[in-house]
Amino acid sequence: PPAQLLRCQAFGLGRGGHHAADHGSHLHSIGHGDRLADPAPGGSPEMSEITATEPAVRAFRTYPQKRRKLSGASIAILVFLTMCAAFVAIPLYVIIVTSLKDMAQIRFGDIFSLPEVWTLEPWRVAWDEVCSGVTCEGVKIGFFNSIMILIPSLILSIGLSAITGYALALWNVKWAGTFLFILFTAAFVPFQIIMIPLIILSGVIKVYGTVWGVAIVHSVLAMPLLTLIFRNYYKDIPSEIMSAAMMDSGSFWRIFGEIVLPMSGNIMIVVLILQITSIWNDFLIGLTFGGVGTKPMTVILANSVITSRGEVTYNVDMAAALL
Repeated sequence: PPAQLLRCQAFGLGRGGHHAADHGSHLHSIGHGDRLADPAPGGSPEMSEITATEPAVRAFRTYPQKRRKLSGASIAILVFLTMCAAFVAIPLYVIIVTSLKDMAQIRFGDIFSLPEVWTLEPWRVAWDEVCSGVTCEGVKIGFFNSIMILIPSLILSIGLSAITGYALALWNVKWAGTFLFILFTAAFVPFQIIMIPLIILSGVIKVYGTVWGVAIVHSVLAMPLLTLIFRNYYKDIPSEIMSAAMMDSGSFWRIFGEIVLPMSGNIMIVVLILQITSIWNDFLIGLTFGGVGTKPMTVILANSVITSRGEVTYNVDMAAALL
């Protein structure tokens, strides 16, 4: 009816008044079952629902998506990644299968063959009996020393760097630009240049030759780079969050512990991977600052290879390297 047509125009259905007028004849021809429902009792201006006996939306025909062809750049990337994976996987495979062979099979020189007799004896010898100098107690001592060095090194380096980066990024620190320049320069100073001063300093504070001495040196050397990483990450935190936290009586430590630290999960994973691989695989710092009973595993492994006598037991060496 015309009243319902005017109601449709008032609520903006169609494309304006002209569009609704064009469909006027269609609205007049709608049957009783398909027409617009009468308005709600009480003269409510809300639009009434449309009841249709046929589906209002027809099913569209779907077409299968075309397969994307590999471009030359994609093929080059896949080839490069495959070469990188093979560069790591092939030596690792040789080390693993060699550590599970006996010396009789190793002497034939077929390094890629699987073990004819699978044995874990080289692993037992590497763990319990391999010699480092005149001490034949295996690499287990160095393994536990490396863990004792790793844990305090991670806590000191990541904790101090996160707090320093947070302060430089989100608080007004005097001489922050100069301090960042010094950190950036210190990140590229070779360890050999500052090795002698660090030895003298660690001797003065009575930590030279201890596990804590090695851990402190690892933390000091890692702080410039880690501070720059944390500072650049925290710089992206919106200033509105800091302003709201300060208005809510947030102190330096409360904001860091309740707001900034929970937002640092991604960067913490990155820094943990970086630090664990760096500290666990370190040789020079452990050799220089570790004492007789505090040498990390890398130093004991190198000594076991250097001081071996008689036949070279490649299976034991490979097992020790994997450990």
